[in-house]
Amino acid sequence: MSTSTDARARLVTAAQEMFAAQGVGATSPRQVLAASGVGQGSLYHHFPTKHDLAAAAVGATVDDALAAARRDLEDGDADAVARVVSYLERPRDALAGCKIGRLTSDQAVMDDDGLRDVVTAYFVRLLDVVATVLRESGLPEAEARDRAHAAVAIVQGGYVLARATGDPDAMRAAVRGFVSLLSPAPTAPTGPTATEGAR
Repeated sequence: MSTSTDARARLVTAAQEMFAAQGVGATSPRQVLAASGVGQGSLYHHFPTKHDLAAAAVGATVDDALAAARRDLEDGDADAVARVVSYLERPRDALAGCKIGRLTSDQAVMDDDGLRDVVTAYFVRLLDVVATVLRESGLPEAEARDRAHAAVAIVQGGYVLARATGDPDAMRAAVRGFVSLLSPAPTAPTGPTATEGAR
């Protein structure tokens, strides 16, 4: 027999998975209940309304995603740009889409002030973390924020391209293209000129 805490966690996990697969609007509490395997009483004890369940599940998804991003961007001894590259190149299930990015197309989320605010806060916090790391590389504030927006947009756009084309390499190509722009352009050889060589 599961404890109350276990039941709540199972409900949240089931809701996260179902929201990622079919959206908040298209998912009913009864579907989450069936997927979780807990008793009906547990659902209404922990989450009296669908909004309560959605807020918990969306919040958990946001917390998980931000924690993963912070591990790439803030942990380790690598330099700032290398940590941003690590975040961009992290293996992702490109064809599944971003669990949070997809919520921006879910009308049930965008029409709910509380849920929309959770999604908005995720992107604001993620942009802040990326910009802070880029400032460590010596970029001025405005340029660091622009590049942070570009980095996050590359990931989100990569998901869209991969799903639209059915090709997971579309995301990897987008990331490779952006990462190449972060590296200094190769300089021309500095050997002797033709004239000098003829002397």
